[in-house]
Amino acid sequence: MGDIATDLLRVVEYFDDLAESDANADTVLRAAAALAECPAGARWPSGTVIRYDAAGRLLAAAPPPAAAFGSDPQVWLERAGTVRAFDEVLVARLRHCLRVTARRGAAGPTGLADPALLEVVLSEEQRRADRVRALRLLGVDPARPICLLAVSGPGTAAAVRIIAERVALVRSTVLGTTTAVLVQDCGSCRELSDVLDTAVVQAFPAARRPAEGPWVGMGEQLPALAAATSWEQARRALRFASSTWHGRRVVAFERLGALALLGELPLERLLGAPDVVRLNDFASTEAGALAVDTLEAFCVFGSLRRTAEELHLHHSTVAARIGQVEAVMGWQMSEALDRFMATLSLMMRRIALSSAELSADTERAG
Repeated sequence: MGDIATDLLRVVEYFDDLAESDANADTVLRAAAALAECPAGARWPSGTVIRYDAAGRLLAAAPPPAAAFGSDPQVWLERAGTVRAFDEVLVARLRHCLRVTARRGAAGPTGLADPALLEVVLSEEQRRADRVRALRLLGVDPARPICLLAVSGPGTAAAVRIIAERVALVRSTVLGTTTAVLVQDCGSCRELSDVLDTAVVQAFPAARRPAEGPWVGMGEQLPALAAATSWEQARRALRFASSTWHGRRVVAFERLGALALLGELPLERLLGAPDVVRLNDFASTEAGALAVDTLEAFCVFGSLRRTAEELHLHHSTVAARIGQVEAVMGWQMSEALDRFMATLSLMMRRIALSSAELSADTERAG
């Protein structure tokens, strides 16, 4: 009995010493696993999971066992065989120590805030081992593919909530005026982009004049260690997003194909393209803006009848407005090459408008 009491006292003192030190959550869990001589783990409400084995090795994230103790964080021992007499006290003191550690600063349960961890994941300059560890601390499985999204605009927080409601694992951080969102187990990026676009448009109805976002670009689903590439794709796709009538709020990079090359052009080059200049000059009046919007709708919907239905106009009105743009631009929509030129020029104008919206958002944030 005396030996058990001595062991319990040592456990309490052990964790009291850790709580009074500068130890972070990693150090505390590693020490707990060594003391217990079996793996120890913890999970926070954010989804972050840390597990260490008795030798001090970081283990892959895994769901808490049914016998996990407490909440914020949940803690557990992964002991095979007979439970030891002091295990109950050990997990209680472990949880207490982790809570004390978290209160020492705003860095969060791992000693490094989730946003900082995500920045490590997105940086190609970080060592592979550091990126793997950051992924695990975020609760992301490094062996399964991930997808990055770039979200901007005043409605960013709502857009991130919309994403989180539809994807099981979501981690996010703000980088400048753009929010980086990492998702895993999201299925098809193409299908998810359609679902998110519908949800964002419902929450933030489109308008003919530029509105205030939010806008979302989605990178391809790639191996977890290629997160930086998916993030770069997401930022390029973001330039194609728009909150006006005929643009998409959520654009997946994989849908762009060769059009992705347009996203590499600087705003000045796009605005200086002769066809874009003429379109913008014509659209500077109310009547011209209506005509250009109608032509853009025609390029999206593909026929006079469908365009008239979508815009709630008579087909003769649609034809007349398109005719106005044809006269200014020298195009004939009955000609395949002119239809292509119109679609390309309108796409370049759309990217320029979206880039301007993003720049305006940056200025507001500044």
